[in-house]
Amino acid sequence: MSTYIRVLLIALLASFFRFLMHSCSWNLLLLLRVFLLQTVQQEILQSDIQSKADKSPVTVADYGSQVLVSLALNMEVTSGSFSMVAEEDSEDLRKDSAEEILEHITDLVNETLAEDGSYNITLSKEGILSAIDTGKSEGGPSGRHWVLDPIDGTKGFLRGGQYAIALALLDEGKVVLGVLGCPNLPLASISNLNGSSSGDQMGALFSATVGCGAEVESLEGSPPQKISVCTIDNPVNASFFESYEGAHTMHDLTGSIAEKLGVQAPPVRIDSQAKYGALARGDGAIYLRFPHKGYKEKIWDHAAGAIVVTEAGGVVTDASGNDLDFSKGRFLDVDTGIIATNKQLMPSLLKSVQEAIKEKSQAPSPL
Repeated sequence: MSTYIRVLLIALLASFFRFLMHSCSWNLLLLLRVFLLQTVQQEILQSDIQSKADKSPVTVADYGSQVLVSLALNMEVTSGSFSMVAEEDSEDLRKDSAEEILEHITDLVNETLAEDGSYNITLSKEGILSAIDTGKSEGGPSGRHWVLDPIDGTKGFLRGGQYAIALALLDEGKVVLGVLGCPNLPLASISNLNGSSSGDQMGALFSATVGCGAEVESLEGSPPQKISVCTIDNPVNASFFESYEGAHTMHDLTGSIAEKLGVQAPPVRIDSQAKYGALARGDGAIYLRFPHKGYKEKIWDHAAGAIVVTEAGGVVTDASGNDLDFSKGRFLDVDTGIIATNKQLMPSLLKSVQEAIKEKSQAPSPL
């Protein structure tokens, strides 16, 4: 396992410096996280899970992943100021009731660092908390900001289903590169509705640099292959991705959109930005995300996935057809929902989306 981690770290550093030299080869960027996440997913305990204020779960793996990414980037990004916009903060971990989970995170991180050996460092509990809080940047339209979701799709992670480790870089408000590590996604195309494909090699790493296209490779570092969205232009032949969790999207609305569009296949429901990766390589034709009223989209849930899709030739917009704007801080200012597809289907998809939204707004309240 130590050799595996070391290969990943070497690939990270090589990729980072290639980017600084304006190369169009943004390769592996999974950092040290894979070891910790695969270990925790197999052995996670109820005591390793907390509930955040919005009732969403957060685990030792979310926190540990963020610590390791923060540490590696801080050690390697030596020019200019360092800024990272990440999902987690240390507030809940600083409570007396969180002493056990904080100790577990500290042990896991230090065991990972010791086994890898790339950094001669041991973190105290306070060091762990400080590393997590490195991700508290507000982002914005100026400068460079790393954008991290340490585990996108925590509920999928807990179920043993799909999750993604998503890292992107904002430069002057624009996403210029993104990487999606999807440990439970088949390297080949998804062949059934739960997002898996028996017998295939598991683990896909998607990457994209602005203006240079998108690629996929195995987590073990197979030669990267260029990918592109599907070329389907008839909605009858299309399939669409949406969130597994009903709490994350309005399945009734997405069903109405699909019906109006003429999609005949049932939805493919999987967790996380793995949907963006699957769409980018042509596993499906459409991605629909329509959260319930009042939900605010976070930039870390879309930055890496959006550039992977757009560099693969796709289009990602809000429900009105506006490009996603990542320059507003930690949240996206989007109209109603987010949609992604190829350029051929986008006009008819937008029309169906707007018709379905209008009908839903005019429907009588069930109360």
